[in-house]
Amino acid sequence: MKSSIVLPIRAILFDFDGTLTYPGPLDFTKLKELITCPIDTPILEYIQGLSSDQYRESLLLLDRFEMEGAVLSEPNFGAEELIRNLQAKRLPVAIASRNSRAAVLRALENFSCISPSDFSIIISRDTDIPPKPDPSCVKRAAATMDVQVEEMLVVGDFRFDIEAGHSAGAPTVFLTNGQQDPPTSPAPDYVVEKLAEMEALIRYRCPLPRGKLPNEFLSKFLLEIQSSDDSLLIGPGVGEDTAAVTLKQGEEILILKADPITFTTDEMGYYALVVNANDVATSGGSPRWLLTTLLFPPGTTAEQIYQLMENLRHWSNRLGVNLCGGHTEITDAVTKPVVVGQMVGTVSRNRLVDKRQMRTGDQILVTKGVAVEGTAILAREFPGALAQLGLTQEEIERCQKFLFSPGISVLEEATIALESGGVSALHDVTEGGLATALEEIACASQHRIQVRVHQIPIIPETATICRHLNINPLGLIGSGSLLIICRSDSRDKVEQALQKRQILAKHIGEVLGPGTAVEAVDGNGDQVVWPHFEVDELSRAIQTLGQIEIPV
Repeated sequence: MKSSIVLPIRAILFDFDGTLTYPGPLDFTKLKELITCPIDTPILEYIQGLSSDQYRESLLLLDRFEMEGAVLSEPNFGAEELIRNLQAKRLPVAIASRNSRAAVLRALENFSCISPSDFSIIISRDTDIPPKPDPSCVKRAAATMDVQVEEMLVVGDFRFDIEAGHSAGAPTVFLTNGQQDPPTSPAPDYVVEKLAEMEALIRYRCPLPRGKLPNEFLSKFLLEIQSSDDSLLIGPGVGEDTAAVTLKQGEEILILKADPITFTTDEMGYYALVVNANDVATSGGSPRWLLTTLLFPPGTTAEQIYQLMENLRHWSNRLGVNLCGGHTEITDAVTKPVVVGQMVGTVSRNRLVDKRQMRTGDQILVTKGVAVEGTAILAREFPGALAQLGLTQEEIERCQKFLFSPGISVLEEATIALESGGVSALHDVTEGGLATALEEIACASQHRIQVRVHQIPIIPETATICRHLNINPLGLIGSGSLLIICRSDSRDKVEQALQKRQILAKHIGEVLGPGTAVEAVDGNGDQVVWPHFEVDELSRAIQTLGQIEIPV
């Protein structure tokens, strides 16, 4: 019986003939005629019931028949690319076939870049394991690859594959090859027409990397959310930082935002306040109330909890936000403190900023410089490791101060930009850095973005850290940088107002026509590749820094 708990996929078990190989030229009905096997009876099961002489003769015919098919076989479309991609993801693969081992090995000779050594185990009918639909082969493959059966995906093009997987408790995929309908009892968990479709399925079922849910999954989920409430002015969407709700058809609108603090354990109260307040500000609103959920691991002391609460109280007073409740818990569900903030702000209807207001020709500015937050986190969390890489104490201390100067708050520049007029959208650069932020704006506005990479401001200290860690500052978490999208005739006014308050603002691009792509050009106007980051570069940096030994 299958577990009701859906576990991540950590290994793949493939059928072979007709799954990894293209459905072959051999017609098994001819073999059935030769050995007088009824058309609706499986050959192996029929042979098992024959007398000794008939059994040996029929088995020899079956071996010869399969070998002829193996010689003529060819890889199924997309099979080799799929195996290689699974290996790149460090997912072990295995084969369970009702064919002979000799036939499987001969067929693998026809593959150009896949060999028997690419599989953790090849189970054939001539091993000591009963063939499918018996579930023993599924259990043996899982044991060999050191995963639970529920963590192994069974893929095949015949009902016996599905029966074996189902009986063992494994999730199953039926491959139709565009030629057949899937079985109904038991029904497979998934159905694909081509092996190429397995890529998306495996991404769906494999463990996700640290960080935000990738947009491809988030957008799919959000499409299922429908609201008939007219008071919801801005609902959930990729690239939307906040929700906006009007109150009793009045002029005042509620701005709602929630964000967790998970990347750092330093100044968590400050982060919770600022990160949530930033997003409220990008909708044109004023942050007013904050609810927090505080989760601590076992072993936490009351003093440690009080210190975090005091940090929240201090910064809520400094920012003029009312800390109005929440929940605090010690739980083994976390291994380090986690702060989840839910911010509520307000804005008048005529000041609400909605990314859907963006138009072709709008200009894009970015404030301060990219990766301010990421620079501060790395310097504050890993000063010793950075020193080992060659950064001076003075450089590390300067980077540590980035948290407050230039700072990760964008409230001031958001207010200045809005007061200058002509702003069509604001977006706080957070996880995934500037690269992801521009992708999110394009998606939310349904407009293409052109960015001039040579004009993107990178603070020298940030460039130094990124160079030492071999990471791209465009993909490093970047609270403190505000993307300002404004009408073309308002650009000078916005830039001058920010410069007057000594806030750096650089023009980095413009809004193009309908679409969702980010198109990058260099100083010569030539198109260059705009980077995409599945995971924030902070994760890679932390992994590198965590491996550096620091002298005592």
